[in-house]
Amino acid sequence: MDAARIKATIRDEALKLGFDAVGFAAPETVAAARAGLADFLAQGFHGEMDWLADRAEQRTSPTELWPDVKSVVVLGLNYAPERDPLPELDAHDRGYISVYARGRDYHDLIKGRLKTLAQKIAARWGSALKVFVDTAPVMEKPLAQAGGIGWQGKHTNLVSRDFGSWLFLGEIYLDLALPPDAAEADHCGECRRCLDACPTNAFPGPYRLDARRCISYLTIEHKGPIDAELRPLMGTRVYGCDDCLAVCPWNKFAVAARESGLQPRPALTGPALAELARLDDAAFRKLFSASPVKRIGRDRFLRNVLIAIGNSGDPALAASARANLDDPAPLVRAMAVWALRRLDSATAVSLRDAYLAREDDRGVRTEWISA
Repeated sequence: MDAARIKATIRDEALKLGFDAVGFAAPETVAAARAGLADFLAQGFHGEMDWLADRAEQRTSPTELWPDVKSVVVLGLNYAPERDPLPELDAHDRGYISVYARGRDYHDLIKGRLKTLAQKIAARWGSALKVFVDTAPVMEKPLAQAGGIGWQGKHTNLVSRDFGSWLFLGEIYLDLALPPDAAEADHCGECRRCLDACPTNAFPGPYRLDARRCISYLTIEHKGPIDAELRPLMGTRVYGCDDCLAVCPWNKFAVAARESGLQPRPALTGPALAELARLDDAAFRKLFSASPVKRIGRDRFLRNVLIAIGNSGDPALAASARANLDDPAPLVRAMAVWALRRLDSATAVSLRDAYLAREDDRGVRTEWISA
């Protein structure tokens, strides 16, 4: 079978498995992204994500990761919501969880299908291969653009003419030499809606992201206290942020995800902040079972919830913050104080002084509640 027929067969099998987009890229195409990654790291824009720097060479050279790779199959799975999610932010007593995290963990969902497709490829053509879903140093967005699936927009995420900004990606590295598809061109034009929509001004310029100011990074990747200047800008976002994705005009062509595993769970769509603030570790694990939210752990999640409570402007939520003043986790206690100071200015000074005295006795970093 010639290379074109092999590609067509792989594409058909991928679509049968439920993938929505399939592209083929040459591994060397990601070399063009090397300078951008180097600048990103040199600026410190990666924050605490040291894994980006630790394997940068493998990230920008697939043959460093696997010397036998000759072509890459890039797969996309649509996760578009049924409607614009941003109006949900108007419910100030509710926490906002990013659209991608409201259903089943996409890593598990995609990896299972990638393995099935890989088994079919190996059985038919005897190909050696590697499967990746955001678990290795793979520059998936440049590969997706090289494979014609979409382009890396000004918000640095992939944009598709068919699916807007709502695609999960996975890759199969093959030792089969298959001709690449035509690369997708950039169709952002003069539009800058994504840049202007960012609540924390995380974009130093088009196609450049300072993750240290990105709410998705702050609520998910960042492990310690969040800078006091950024907390008020986070609103009620307790896990991730969709603002730059949701305002993209290419979303008008997107259709709602058809994959049942990606359908939003009601409990994770606008959950009450008062309920989230009561979660102990067992309840947290139960609520977020099979969800990517589970990975950040209860304490980091409660940090986010208490910041959202402080930003809610709802005095009725002061009781939820107060209930966490004696939490076992210093980070949670600190954010409870911060939230109360935002909601109950009358007792702010006495509350802060009492907290500082107690935490000093415990040897805890008291600057966590500054501002």
